[in-house]
Amino acid sequence: MAKTFALIVAAGRGHRFGGGPPKQYRDLAGRPVLAWTLEAFAAHPAVDGVLVVIHPDDLALYRAAASSLDLMEPAFGGAERQDSVRLGLERLAEVAETPGSLVLIHDAARPFPDPAAIDRVIAALAECPAALPCLPVTDTIKRVEGGAVRETLLRHNLFRAQTPQGFRLQTILDAHRALAGQALTDDAAVAEAAGLEVLAVEGAPGNLKITTAADLAAAARKLETALEFRSGQGYDVHRLIPGTGLRLCGLYIEHDRSLQGHSDADVGIHALVDALLGAMAEGDIGQHFPPGDRQWHGAASDLFLQHACALLAGKGGHIVNLDVTLICERPKVGPHRPAMRARLAEIARLPLARVSVKATTSEKLGFTGRGEGIAAMASVSIALPPPAGSA
Repeated sequence: MAKTFALIVAAGRGHRFGGGPPKQYRDLAGRPVLAWTLEAFAAHPAVDGVLVVIHPDDLALYRAAASSLDLMEPAFGGAERQDSVRLGLERLAEVAETPGSLVLIHDAARPFPDPAAIDRVIAALAECPAALPCLPVTDTIKRVEGGAVRETLLRHNLFRAQTPQGFRLQTILDAHRALAGQALTDDAAVAEAAGLEVLAVEGAPGNLKITTAADLAAAARKLETALEFRSGQGYDVHRLIPGTGLRLCGLYIEHDRSLQGHSDADVGIHALVDALLGAMAEGDIGQHFPPGDRQWHGAASDLFLQHACALLAGKGGHIVNLDVTLICERPKVGPHRPAMRARLAEIARLPLARVSVKATTSEKLGFTGRGEGIAAMASVSIALPPPAGSA
C-alpha cells in the first residue's frame, strides 16, 4: 500500500523576521515553532513518516525541537527553498518502500496545520497529481507602481495559497529535477510549470504563517485562547526487599534494600506517569504497560515516562510542570534530589525549573515508617488543545 509522507521545509534563515535564531526555532508558548508543526503531522493518522529539511547549522536546534517525536533523520537543505525541497524529495524517494507514495510539503513556520485540510489534500490526490489548499481573497486587491494605484484587480477568482501542498512523490520529484535553478515561489508553481494539473481544495483560516514578529505574537495569542489546562495526580507504592540498590526518579541509588516490582519498580516515575495519563484521560500505567506482559519485566521506567510524554505531544499538548513527593524513611532523598530533578527533566525533555522532587517521612508510622516499602505521590499540569467539538 502506498505511503504518505510529510516533508517539512525548515532550512530557511528568516531574514524578514530580524536578528536571532530562525523563526522556526523561536519560542511559541514554551516550545519552538517547529515543534508545534512537527507534532501536528506526527499525530495525523494518515501520515506514515515525517522528514524535515534543515540548515546544517541548525542541527542542535532541530534535535531539541523534535526530541519527543519519532521522525526520520533530517535532510540538509540547499541555497534556495526549491533546492531544499528537491533534496528532501530525493531522500524520500530513497526510503519510500512502495510505488505511488504521496508527499505533503509544508512550511515549518506554519505551526497550526488543520487536520481536516490535510485530509482534503490527500483525498484530492486520488484524482490529480497535485493538490493545493487555498482560501479566497476577501480584500480588494490593487496593483501599485511607483506609490500610485494603477489597477483594481477582480478578486472573484483570486485565492491565497497555503501548505501543506500535496503531490504524488515521484511526479513532483521529476518536476523539481526538470526545473532546478528556476525561481518559483512554491511547489504548486513547480507543478504548474511542469504542466501538471493542480486541484484547489479548501484551506483553513487558522493555518497561520509566521513571517514577522507580529505574526509570532498572533500565534501566541491563538494558543493562549485555544489551549486548556489540566491537572492530574498519581500514586504508587512498592515493597522493599533485601538487595543492593534501587531506582528512584530515574536515578540508581546504592542501598541495602531494593524495590520489588515487575519493571524496575521506580515508584517516583510510576506516580508521575499515572498523573500524566490521568490528566489526559488516558487510563493508568497498568493499561499501557500490563504487569503480566513479559516485555516489561525489568524494564527501565524511563520508557514509561517517555511514552506518556510522547502521547501528550501527539495530542498537541505539553507539560507545564511535574511535582513528585517520595515517602520513605530510607534511603535519604535529600542528597540525591538535584540529580533526580535533572534526570526527570532529561527524560521528559523539560527545563529544570519545571520539575520538582520532594521527600517526607511518615514519622515511623505505617508500612513506610517500618521500612517495608516506599510510596510516591505526584501531580502534574499540562496544556493541550481542547477535544474536537468542545465549546
